[in-house]
Amino acid sequence: MATKVYIVYYSMYGHVEKLAEEIKKGASSVEGVEATLWQVPETLPDEVLGKMSAPPKSDVPIIQPHQLAEADGLIFGFPTRFGMMAAQFKAFLDATGGLWRSQQLAGKPAGIFYSTGSQGGGQETTALTAITQLVHHGMIYVPIGYTFGAGMFEMEQVKGGSPYGAGTFAGDGLRQPSELELQQAFHQGKYVAGIAKKLKGAA
Repeated sequence: MATKVYIVYYSMYGHVEKLAEEIKKGASSVEGVEATLWQVPETLPDEVLGKMSAPPKSDVPIIQPHQLAEADGLIFGFPTRFGMMAAQFKAFLDATGGLWRSQQLAGKPAGIFYSTGSQGGGQETTALTAITQLVHHGMIYVPIGYTFGAGMFEMEQVKGGSPYGAGTFAGDGLRQPSELELQQAFHQGKYVAGIAKKLKGAA
């Protein structure tokens, strides 16, 4: 039976979604892994999103909280708001109380990826503050550490991400994830999926 890895994200302007797509490619590259992209529900009305110049959402399906229990591994992605996850993703996690009470997510490996507007915008604080969500569910946090190799030490170009997970800088919104950032996202997907596969095999 395939190891199911769900990449669950919220993306307002598409930066997190681009990372998610690459993470899915990485996860799918592991033999025996079935990776699926999911979006969390939007909480802002269309009128507000229009004023924020947010593009229309893609056709990636919307996930419901109970569906998280189906996955063998999870990778959560979100943009940063003042150094923490966006409210839309927090609202989704706030709705997982039923899973928490029954501990259906306990023992599942989970990774985190993110996007910030600037280099000091919370690339690490966003992951650090998000870990509390995993802890209360009893999930196993899987950072990428320095397994990405030389790409972790790049100093000649701007690069998001950290040992906590893949990341990108959105800048004024026009900057798109760089090739190196996408490579790190692919690596994260492959790395977390490999661990999820091992844990499922050992169960």
